[in-house]
Amino acid sequence: MCSCRHETRISGGPAVLWVGFRKDGLTWTGAGGEPTWYATWPTLRRGFCPRCGTHLVSIADDSDMIMVTGFSLDDRSGTDPVGHSHRDEAVPWMAITLARDALAPKPASQ
Repeated sequence: MCSCRHETRISGGPAVLWVGFRKDGLTWTGAGGEPTWYATWPTLRRGFCPRCGTHLVSIADDSDMIMVTGFSLDDRSGTDPVGHSHRDEAVPWMAITLARDALAPKPASQ
């Protein structure tokens, strides 16, 4: 997991829903077509809507996955969170119940 400060401030909001897809299984549809790409880190590119500039996707050069902002999808079914990154940096007023950290050790059986 990246601990870079820019990763936690990517959206300007308190949380971002990312949905991962295999690059070879993703097809761009709709009038906007493929995003406009911008290199935001030496090995990372981000895609933005060519019409309005909304941040839509993020892809690392060495990854076979592309991360799509969940709320930019027309169909969000099946996008329930499986983990949370940077939860220790959440603002104090963001008191929500989070899913168990997928990278944390599993609790002992009771």
